[in-house]
Amino acid sequence: MKNNNYQTCLKTFAECYKSLGGKESNVSLEFKFERMISHDENNEFESILSWYKEQCSKCNMKIDIIPLKDCREWDFDESTGSYVHSSGEFFRVDGLRVSNTATREVTGGWDQPILTQAGYDGGILGLLRQRINGVPHYLVEAKAEPGNYNLVQISTTVQATFSNLKRAHKGNATPYAEYFLDTDKMGAKVLFDEWMSEDGGRLYNKRNRSMIVELPESIYLDVVSERYRWVTLYQLIQLIATQDAIVAPHIRGILAGI
Repeated sequence: MKNNNYQTCLKTFAECYKSLGGKESNVSLEFKFERMISHDENNEFESILSWYKEQCSKCNMKIDIIPLKDCREWDFDESTGSYVHSSGEFFRVDGLRVSNTATREVTGGWDQPILTQAGYDGGILGLLRQRINGVPHYLVEAKAEPGNYNLVQISTTVQATFSNLKRAHKGNATPYAEYFLDTDKMGAKVLFDEWMSEDGGRLYNKRNRSMIVELPESIYLDVVSERYRWVTLYQLIQLIATQDAIVAPHIRGILAGI
């Protein structure tokens, strides 16, 4: 059943905004509207927190700090002096010598290791959007990464490097990647598509392609795992504002763009 109150309020908001001289597109206006007002009729916020905590408790990924020389499939490349993966994909560890640093704290320059993504372009960070009863929702994943604070964070629908999308890891395909790689074929529409930079103190010239893709409400989408859950934009904003370090930076970057 459609949420008529949502549509009515959205129309009123858009008319008021445009009467004040606003010239943004309807898509951009709706993004603004979504993040301002809760249309959560079932008080799902606590349920989302419970889901996140449950996914954390179910995650059995184990992390051990080991010597760099013991990393399987990784070794020093004698020709470059970098630390690389046997496939030539993913990233490498390079050394940098930084000079002319009068504007920085260390004015005499410094040397440091840095991570360089193969091809510099990291991958796709994508949120899949679909209306549920007329209200836009976003499919997020409680994703485990070895370096995450608390191991599991709420992340985008797709968080994958191009090396992963090519399955250079020889592992499983990335769920839902086809909606971002072949959007038209999947019957979806791109709402946001921008390259965004990464931390230049640790990553060399890296950027990621950040996307929001909308699937029509009439198309059925199978949620492939309980790690995934639909949330509203307002709920995402509240999670970032009220919870400590449980929302991944990739989502925060996308939200900053809309």
